[in-house]
Amino acid sequence: MQNELFKEKEIWHSDLGEVVPEGKDPETTQAEQENTDGTEEAQENGQPIVADFLTEERSRLHETMSLLGLETYCNRKLSLQDARQISFDSMKNWAPQVPTDLPWSFLRKLLALNSEVRNTTLLSDLPQDDRTGEKETQVDEQEIYWGTSEDIYSLTELVTTPDVPLNPLDLLCALLLCSDSFLQQELLVKMSLCQFALPVVLPDSETQNHTFLLWALRGVMRTWWWQSPGGPRTWREESLVLTRVPIISFARMDISSHSKSHLLNAVMSPSHHQPHDYFCHREMPSAANAREIADGLVEMSWYSPGSSSKENLDVFPEPVAFANLRGEIGSHWQQFKLLTETSAAVFILTDNIGQKEYELLCSLSGSTTRYYLILSPYRGKRNANLRFLNKLVSVLQIDYSHVLVKVSSTDSKRLVKRLQAIVVNVIKSASRKVSLEDMAETARTLGLKVDEDCEECQKARERVEKITQDIQDVELYKREKLRLQGDPWRSIAQVEKELCRLQRAGDSSPEKYKSELRQRLLALRMHQNRYELGGGMQEFIKGIANPSLVEKQYFLGWMKLKLEEMARQGRRQPPEALAPLGPKHSRPAELSEQLWPTSLGVEHFLREMGQFYEAECYLVEAGKMAESQKRFTHFVGLASELVLSGFPLELMDRGTCCVPLRWVTGILRELHARLEGRPRLLVLSVLGAEGTGKSTLLNTMFGLQFATSRSYKPHGTFMQLISVTEDFRQDLGCDFILVIDSGGLTGGAVAARGERYELEVSLATLAMGLSNITVVSMAETKDTPLAALHAFLKLEKLGHVPNCQLVSQDLSDGPVPRPNPRDRKQLLEQLNDLSKAVAEMEKQDEERALSDTVLCDPEKHIWHIPRLWHGMPPMAPVSLGYCEAVFELKRCLLENIRNGVCHQHRDIVHLVELVGRL
Repeated sequence: MQNELFKEKEIWHSDLGEVVPEGKDPETTQAEQENTDGTEEAQENGQPIVADFLTEERSRLHETMSLLGLETYCNRKLSLQDARQISFDSMKNWAPQVPTDLPWSFLRKLLALNSEVRNTTLLSDLPQDDRTGEKETQVDEQEIYWGTSEDIYSLTELVTTPDVPLNPLDLLCALLLCSDSFLQQELLVKMSLCQFALPVVLPDSETQNHTFLLWALRGVMRTWWWQSPGGPRTWREESLVLTRVPIISFARMDISSHSKSHLLNAVMSPSHHQPHDYFCHREMPSAANAREIADGLVEMSWYSPGSSSKENLDVFPEPVAFANLRGEIGSHWQQFKLLTETSAAVFILTDNIGQKEYELLCSLSGSTTRYYLILSPYRGKRNANLRFLNKLVSVLQIDYSHVLVKVSSTDSKRLVKRLQAIVVNVIKSASRKVSLEDMAETARTLGLKVDEDCEECQKARERVEKITQDIQDVELYKREKLRLQGDPWRSIAQVEKELCRLQRAGDSSPEKYKSELRQRLLALRMHQNRYELGGGMQEFIKGIANPSLVEKQYFLGWMKLKLEEMARQGRRQPPEALAPLGPKHSRPAELSEQLWPTSLGVEHFLREMGQFYEAECYLVEAGKMAESQKRFTHFVGLASELVLSGFPLELMDRGTCCVPLRWVTGILRELHARLEGRPRLLVLSVLGAEGTGKSTLLNTMFGLQFATSRSYKPHGTFMQLISVTEDFRQDLGCDFILVIDSGGLTGGAVAARGERYELEVSLATLAMGLSNITVVSMAETKDTPLAALHAFLKLEKLGHVPNCQLVSQDLSDGPVPRPNPRDRKQLLEQLNDLSKAVAEMEKQDEERALSDTVLCDPEKHIWHIPRLWHGMPPMAPVSLGYCEAVFELKRCLLENIRNGVCHQHRDIVHLVELVGRL
């Protein structure tokens, strides 16, 4: 024993605490019993457990799906369209009362970025003799226009019913198994924004074909401060699946007194902060419930440094990923092998190392991965542990520093600090850095299914690569392959605007000048019509014309991902002073555009299709082409199918601020034909200065996908269609809500007379003129776009002013007190002054205050939205106050629609007429 590395005194009298008498257990918890799942007893009795275990797992899966009411969706998967639909429940501050409510509650809350989504506690209805309290609750709901500090999704008068406890990880796994690939992707994007650990390997106890969720993770982006060699620290954004980082994995062998998830949360959090719940752990509401179907789940959470200064405020100096295997490694060896073959370090938590555990660990011999053991001596058999530890020295290449011991509850902080120090050392010396794409390759060799390997996804990817392989220089590609837009489209837009304004007629008569403009326009359109569709455009059209809806969705998804990745690679990094963690709106618009060059997106290909269609239609109208010669008539049908599937479609290109009238009206008419008598629309638009959170607001309210990336942000005006459920259409008075997200306007201080200002007025007039409701987003009064105020005055003359909601968003780095009525009145007074200044600038005879037209009641028309992040990015989750306030705004908007406060709902034919007039 003299040569043995591990001795009792050295191990049990570690620097993490004093020894506890053998057999004494200061931390016996219910969760320890749950960890065994009955397998320990079976092993001791020598029972064969594998076949029985699989049968039991299948039974558990069926029971869970039946409990949640999801049996129907095991084959017919839930789609993103299903999750987005507007229904009665969209207006309710409700909590689930029966298990079948849980999936829908989870979907709604997660799409709304509610951080309490993982609470699966059920609430029952009040007793019949306690209806007074229920009425009082309903009154209170009407009084929280401005949001409260309480959770709007739960009502205090309701009582919990723990009859059917469900672990939130079981609910997550059940929903992912019942969702299609595109809903899975959106759910994981939302989970990432909430800073939840993301599922990477999804267990399926029915088929045992566990799935590596590569496609589902492709939409997730991560940002961090990056130190370039010899240069300043800059803000970097990358796709999660492409980012190579060291992976630190945690797994349980046999029984462990430690909670892996609780320990991981503490390791990832600064010591002076309360640990954030990245991983679900037993102390969270309902998370102590025994898992039924989630064992075998592999979750990962990524740490990203966020300090831009030289002060060491980050837990880790570089990005690092933490993986957590749910369940015991012996029962989920395939998943554990994936972690051992891709991780820089693996921490194994156990109380005992017996013969079975020793043999499992011996199978890891020869690996280059660093292994660490976390033991609890008061649960373990010390002599046996010491004996097997000494045997493992040469097998796992470990020494004393690779064994950590926690012997009492007071050791937690020291254990966390020791773990953080080890992880820092691993990061600095890590030779193995892998991406999720690398992990997927390893998963395939181990027999795991990868979601991207389906035929539709691979065919779509191949088609996209045919397009993108020709894109070496974005600007050059636009000029040579997308030839109908750019300068030709700008020239046409200028001529069409001059036809309406006749500002440069000079000495010519109006009729002669119009004739000259028409001839110039005809020449430009004929020049466009001479071009043929390039190879890339032909492949794009084949992609969106594919009869397989799934393959078409994959195609659009791959196009978006590939083009955004090109934008990230090609953009120039701004200097540190222009890339703060603070709001983007602090950068002047002109400087922002200079530093963040224009990129290539799906909208450019659709815009090119629109110009081919427009040129052909114009020549037919001018008598220069026969109707039978038209080749691109079907383009509007393809575009309308995209709109119906929920894809954002460009309404106006900010580069020209001109609507391709024939293209847009053609799409709307096609929509009218396809909807077959259900064309009633409610149009909602959002305007505001760049960086004031417009797109994020819409995405949170309705679960939409308007672009919000730092690296790629289209500047045009986009529209997206949301369906209303059949049972709610009559009550709401419309079948669809058409949401318009305008490009960022210039804030008041930067705006000035000139062509740019006129273009922005046109953009604001179009968005507001089409709308029943307009939401104006701002951070400060100085950010109010003068173009929006000008559009209000212009539309008032035409007799159409939409219902207006002014949203003041907090983009500061610290908390701001909730506004009181005096604050709202002061804000309204400032806006009145601005509107009068605009009226004077436009030389209007009558100076009308904004409160005289649209913001007549500051209590009902002015909203304060708290800060988006709870803490400092990039590790900050979305704040509960933000999602509560956005939900209240959404509820108010739907209530206004329902009560007829807005202007009458439009049909598509009316919308076509409005587009033509505006």
